[in-house]
Amino acid sequence: MASCPLFLMTPRPPPALVDASRFPPLAGSADLPTSRRPRPGRRHGHRCDSSSSSSAPRDRPPRPRQQRQRSQRPGGRGDVVDPVGFLAKLGVSDRAFAQFLRDRHKALKDRRWELCSRFIDLKEASSGFELLGMHRHRQHRIDFMEWAPGARYCSLVGDFNEWSPTENCAREGHLGHDDFGYWFIILEDKLRDGQEPDEYFFQEYNYVDDYDKGDNGVDAEEIMHRMKEEYWEPGEIRSRKSQLEMVVKLYEQMFGPNGPQTEEELGEIPDAQTRYNEWKSLQKADSSSLSPSYDIIDNGQPFDIFNVVTDRASFEKFQAKKPPLAYWVEMRKGRKAWLEKYVPTISHKDKYRVYFNTPDGALERVPAWATYVLPDTEGKQSYAVHWEPPPEEIYKWRFGRPKVKGSLRIYESHVGISGSEQKVSSFQEFTSKVLPHIKNSGYNAVQLIGVVEHKDYSSVGYKVTNYFAVSSRFGTPDDFKKLVDEAHGLGLVVLLDIVHSYASADELVGLSLFDGSNDCYFHSGKRGHHKYWGTRMFKYDDVDVLHFLLSNLNWWVTEYRIDGFQFHSLSSMLYTHNGFSTFTGAMEEYCNQYVDKDALIYLILANEMLHDLHPDIITIAEDATFYPGLCELTTQGGLGFDYCVNLSVPEMWLWHLENVPEQEWSMSKIIKLITFTTSGGAYLNFMGNEFAHPKRVEFPMSSNDYSFRLANRQWELLDKGFHKHFFDFDKDVMSLDENERIISKGSPSIHHCDDTSMVICFTRGPFLFVFNFNPEVSHQSYLVGVDEAGEYQLILNTDETKYGGRGELKSSQYVRRTCDKRVDGCRNSLELSLPLRSAQVYKLVRILRI
Repeated sequence: MASCPLFLMTPRPPPALVDASRFPPLAGSADLPTSRRPRPGRRHGHRCDSSSSSSAPRDRPPRPRQQRQRSQRPGGRGDVVDPVGFLAKLGVSDRAFAQFLRDRHKALKDRRWELCSRFIDLKEASSGFELLGMHRHRQHRIDFMEWAPGARYCSLVGDFNEWSPTENCAREGHLGHDDFGYWFIILEDKLRDGQEPDEYFFQEYNYVDDYDKGDNGVDAEEIMHRMKEEYWEPGEIRSRKSQLEMVVKLYEQMFGPNGPQTEEELGEIPDAQTRYNEWKSLQKADSSSLSPSYDIIDNGQPFDIFNVVTDRASFEKFQAKKPPLAYWVEMRKGRKAWLEKYVPTISHKDKYRVYFNTPDGALERVPAWATYVLPDTEGKQSYAVHWEPPPEEIYKWRFGRPKVKGSLRIYESHVGISGSEQKVSSFQEFTSKVLPHIKNSGYNAVQLIGVVEHKDYSSVGYKVTNYFAVSSRFGTPDDFKKLVDEAHGLGLVVLLDIVHSYASADELVGLSLFDGSNDCYFHSGKRGHHKYWGTRMFKYDDVDVLHFLLSNLNWWVTEYRIDGFQFHSLSSMLYTHNGFSTFTGAMEEYCNQYVDKDALIYLILANEMLHDLHPDIITIAEDATFYPGLCELTTQGGLGFDYCVNLSVPEMWLWHLENVPEQEWSMSKIIKLITFTTSGGAYLNFMGNEFAHPKRVEFPMSSNDYSFRLANRQWELLDKGFHKHFFDFDKDVMSLDENERIISKGSPSIHHCDDTSMVICFTRGPFLFVFNFNPEVSHQSYLVGVDEAGEYQLILNTDETKYGGRGELKSSQYVRRTCDKRVDGCRNSLELSLPLRSAQVYKLVRILRI
């Protein structure tokens, strides 16, 4: 029966993740149909001559004390920073690469300085979503901010102002832009007919507060009167008619009502102590006086507000007073009073766009920080949608974030193709139908691809247009929140496939030429375009672009409670040739002129920020080039990821299946492959492969007349014959890891590899794995070596009839005892029966001491 082996990761450390969804059959039918996950194709046989990237350290002033380097995870705080530390750990000696790491570390410090000079620290640098985009102010207005350094005029147009480019604008000198090109627009809510503006500026009508103190019937004048009568002491507060009134009063106290009017008349002024003594002698020694009697003495020492000499009795009396919060709360009115007085300037679900005047003319764009976008349909333009449901309709979270115990078993999914019907499935359908299946299948994590808004559905969601918006074709932001919340309720962590390695080249919806210039978010010229995929490449050395990307990561965790990210296609961003080159594994290929140092620095900052602000976050690097240090600490010269995934391994298995007859498989050629894929801390499967989905995935596009025939999943096969056997096996494999923590048992030790018998054996902790890849011959009394003498119990057998196998092993063969015959260089051995095309897992359950 064909299976997805449960032990398919790269060596630890670092932990790694490899897609194990496409592997050769171990028992059962040899003609297993294979379902493949779609993604932009990779070819490593071409070299693209492109200008190199450099990051020379910039001159900078000394760093302020408060700007300290921050470690990317709590356990790493206080670690000594060594830019080449992981090389010694892994026993790698390469002078050129070590120098590259040192230069990169210097550039990293410069980049941190640039960020901190603008945003103080990574927390602020990754919180742009709190200001940019559209946000309701706590009073009666909405603030909008956008970054467009190439524009010379900015306004908002939409349903709320009849698409007028002049009504709600931000111009230089009139709430315009700052020195960095950030535009600011205020949309004032409108007073209802018959309502008057409030007299007091501190009167507040809060749109989102449930409570409404303003309904007590107490008006502002009565509140002010009560404060004067009940809080202030007589004589403590009085209005002044002139700013000079206090000065005049003080002058009269010092020199009398007929004091000197000129400097000549003034004469010599006595010292402060003398003046104080004279003033004090004139004061009445009346302890019942209501006026405070603070004595402030100038003793010649530097002024310090904490060492003011005061009258103790007056000080204690003042300290006993409490601020009149009860009265001020009356000035804060909630939603009920707000609705009576105001009409929102822009309503929930209103459409809008941002309008720019540029040197090349006027243009409209979907705001870069928009959180909900409707793509163009029926010839209409795409729009941002103001998503501000009333408080009673806002989604209320029910479940907390779960914590993964043991290894990650990831179920990768695409919401749109998750249904059995030939259509785009929704968040709601995925929540009700697919999430329970994922839980029942034994997985503990769901990874979603194509969730971030994209115009081109055929791109699988990889050509992102709007980075802060969930794809509207699947549902609303609240629908996605419910999906994440229900997944958490089932104990599933939610991972998001994030595409920061490139972006859509669409100009009307995406970020390309956003403000009319070519140097806003992306590189200009050839470097700003992916040669093969027609996408745009981010300018990772720009502080404002880093602000955008870091904030985007933090947004998904903060707003939607995402538990982690897979960073898609790092090869596209790490090299100026976008990974389309021949890689031999030489270290020079990871530090030559084609390596984008700025992209590496961004990934380091991203991991530091995520792990610092969200200690339980999970980050996965998808890289086809085996870049060194992906999963090493950033303080030791690594990039800081928790896992890495390399799809070239399952693609190699697929090539074997399609091009090499099973009888000709060489164990010596795939050993290396099995070693790589059987040693890590996680497992990844694509939706449908757990029951051997028979059809490939093909999204609707022009080549298939935009058909949805292959853009779905045939869930009805779960209960039918071969597919049911396959699913039962996959489920038992997941259960085995849940109970035995096999993936977490350390790296495997391969000790038996025989091309003639086509048998491979390895141990991992107390477990023994035996594979018979022979498609024609079953082996009886086959000896394999083990170091530990004892009894080994069979805990998984792919040849069982419930998996569609032959059922050759009898129950009496499920427990095997070792003999002292040396085999494979081991002190002991087991005599096993190995049915053809099958795999067995044994666990050491009893140790024998001789």
